[in-house]
Amino acid sequence: MIAKGSTLLTTLDFVAREAGAEARDRALARLAPADRARVAAVTPTDEVPLDLAVALWRAVDEELGASSPGWSERAGEHAIASAGQQLYRGILRKATPDEFLTQGVSLFRLYYHPGNMEVVEQGPGRVVLRLVGFDVTDRLFCSRQTGGLRQALTIAGGERATSRHVRCTQEGDAFCEWELGWG
Repeated sequence: MIAKGSTLLTTLDFVAREAGAEARDRALARLAPADRARVAAVTPTDEVPLDLAVALWRAVDEELGASSPGWSERAGEHAIASAGQQLYRGILRKATPDEFLTQGVSLFRLYYHPGNMEVVEQGPGRVVLRLVGFDVTDRLFCSRQTGGLRQALTIAGGERATSRHVRCTQEGDAFCEWELGWG
């Protein structure tokens, strides 16, 4: 499984903004030397093993988890609000959240592969997305997606956007699903 380098870089930027450069550096120091070197060399469009992203998220969780619960959701929001808008502005800025969610280009596939987020239920101001073809290896991934999806809906014109992770393979469910809502 693959992630874009921007997932690493926006995580590091988030930690530095929320907790300071020292916290970012302490999180990086928790990585194995080879992983730390790979993170230091990454560019936004590089493809990296998802395991490297998960290793970084776990290191950040060890650094921030106790003092900053929910950091990974906020990091997901930050990723979409910052680099996401810079790299994929045309995909995010739509007239309505429905248009964003049903467009031909998948935001998920631009960040990760294989797999995709698919609409499995849709109603006025509400949708359920299911992650298919992508094996989640850590709950931090799911939390990051929760925040990123909420921010993407907001950018796509959804007022009072909400995102809840309602099913999770890490909790024994057959798949991961998110229920999204907006006004």
